[in-house]
Amino acid sequence: MPDDEREFDDLLLMLKETRGFDFTGYKRTTLMRRISRRLEALKLHNYGEYRDYLELEPEEFNLLFDSLLINVTAFFRDPAAWQTLRESVIPSLLASKGPGAGIRVWSAGCATGEEAYTLAMVLAEELGVDEFRERVKIYATDLDQKALQTARTAVYSERQLAELPDGMRDTYFEAGEIGYAFRRDLRRQLIFGRNDLTRDAPISRVDLLLARNTLMYFNGETQLSIVRRFHFALADPGYLFLGKAEMLLNHGDRFEPVNLRMRLFKKIGAPPAADRTTWASGAGAAPARPYVRHTALQAAALASGPVAQIALDRSRNLALANTRAELLFNLNARDIGRPFQDLEVSYRPVELRSVIEQVEVDLRVAELQDVAWHRPNAPETSFFDIAVVPLTDPGGELVGVGVNFHDVTRYRQLRDRLEQTNRELEHAYEELQSTNEELETTNEELQSTNEELETTNEELQSTNEELETMNEELQSTNDELQQINDTLNARSDELRRATVLVSSVVRSLGDAVAVVDTELRVLVWSPGAEELWGLRADEAIGCRLAALDIGLPFEEILSRMQTTMQEGAASGNGHRETVVVDGVNRRGRPARIGVELSPLHADDQEPHGVIMVMNLLPQDPDRQALPQDPG
Repeated sequence: MPDDEREFDDLLLMLKETRGFDFTGYKRTTLMRRISRRLEALKLHNYGEYRDYLELEPEEFNLLFDSLLINVTAFFRDPAAWQTLRESVIPSLLASKGPGAGIRVWSAGCATGEEAYTLAMVLAEELGVDEFRERVKIYATDLDQKALQTARTAVYSERQLAELPDGMRDTYFEAGEIGYAFRRDLRRQLIFGRNDLTRDAPISRVDLLLARNTLMYFNGETQLSIVRRFHFALADPGYLFLGKAEMLLNHGDRFEPVNLRMRLFKKIGAPPAADRTTWASGAGAAPARPYVRHTALQAAALASGPVAQIALDRSRNLALANTRAELLFNLNARDIGRPFQDLEVSYRPVELRSVIEQVEVDLRVAELQDVAWHRPNAPETSFFDIAVVPLTDPGGELVGVGVNFHDVTRYRQLRDRLEQTNRELEHAYEELQSTNEELETTNEELQSTNEELETTNEELQSTNEELETMNEELQSTNDELQQINDTLNARSDELRRATVLVSSVVRSLGDAVAVVDTELRVLVWSPGAEELWGLRADEAIGCRLAALDIGLPFEEILSRMQTTMQEGAASGNGHRETVVVDGVNRRGRPARIGVELSPLHADDQEPHGVIMVMNLLPQDPDRQALPQDPG
């Protein structure tokens, strides 16, 4: 075994022993892909390093399980399938239960509960709210405790309820501060609990079982075990609702399709052997005969007989078929009670309907000799002696017709071979040997082809499930990105409002205001500063204050600005400095400028710049005026 495979097995064993999660029944490729995402996020190189990381960082287990247990679900997911459930299954289920009888439903792999609440709304629509509360009990299970907690809370966002049919949100959900909550009076009919489908006992006597897009995460062997548990859990009749990527290809003896395209199936009950051999249906059937002793013994003897036997009742419906006949003519328990004329055996290997009619009229046995039949996938033609026998009761009244198929293929072959041996003994021996080898080769080739077809079918099914799994993973990632996008939009709105507020404050200030950072680059340039110095905001913002072409003697206030920032940092409060300087306004005239300097603080109390408020002061008549610009 490669080192990578062995390390992966060790990791799964660790999860089972330390956390009680057994993932050995899950599809290996899916597990590797999901765990590889965690390795990439943590910059780890192999499963061994990740195992060591889990031992050092127990919190990583929660992130790993969130990644492995993909909780992708929605209300009324695949609406066409839910509509078929409402139209085809729910009415039949309610009719079979009778008025007032309880209804038990199991949602396996319910994730965050949307599927279980969808089913509750469907049943409430069909039964009415009052009858729903009295009759329905919905059991919803999952392996993820975090998802189950969300399901129990039953609070969902407006976006999660967007796919609900018109009117259902107002009928079944109540608006709250953090979202929409499912109605409390109906929520009592839903019970959420943890259940491991691979190990825990199933919920019994269930009328409807939903396991949508759950089986596809397990390998073939585990799927077989889970389907057996589902069959045991369902009542008779019981219905199974699967996801669009899931099929029951190898479980035809347990479930029959109600709507194969929508993945709706019905449980096939297994009737007792005695019932299978004596039960018949249809109008005109003969009255039931008195009880016969040793009925079970007679049924067992008939079923194990070496001759293929079938029996028809007086209405010419198939009443019984022994094991040999079931294998020979591909019959099963569902064919019991069907009209004989609808079955392939009525005309293959030979037309029997007219023979049966004649036997019913003459009440005599009819025999057909050496009937040839080349069965599909059989290496050679088979030959049968067929006896059609009238069946009468002790009073001589006809109660049915029996048909016995004696396989005489072997005797026919022996006779042909004997004749050939008499004509040319030695040549016949060689031919026989060659034919035998060819037959064996053909049989092996057919067997090999059948196995290849089965393997190909399983691979296609596995590929389909894998694609659906990847689709759910992408949807999960998309939901995460949507949440991040919503958060970023909220932060952008807050920033925009803050920017608008600051701009409004700055525009509202009548004075000339400028804000610079620690490197004395202009961050804010108010309309008053534009009016005072004749420099637009887009020309000033981002430039160093000293580089601006304005009449402010920057050298005189530089030291004061540095002192303002330093003392503001030392004191941690709003230290202010006021400076009066002589400058030149936008018109080139001398002006006395009062500059008030305040430190710009952030939340950490560290200075991040200086706020300058510049005001024109009255000219001092005793001071010498600045020389005028000749221009």
